[in-house]
Amino acid sequence: MSTIPITEVHMAITAKIEGNKLIITADLETPTPSASGKTLVVVSTRGNKEMDVKIDGKPVIIGLNAYIRKTG
Repeated sequence: MSTIPITEVHMAITAKIEGNKLIITADLETPTPSASGKTLVVVSTRGNKEMDVKIDGKPVIIGLNAYIRKTG
């Protein structure tokens, strides 16, 4: 399993391979406005991050964003 701590937002992304599946787990953060202000970000790697998990000997790179719509 690979863990990348994202210290500026106190979250972590983990990745592992189980059979033929890439399993990604991410800590939720307090919803914060996106750059555009249209949504609230609840998980983000803040760009692409290279993981320790490998496929065919090559590291997997993850770029993850999860968000919710703002109300009102």
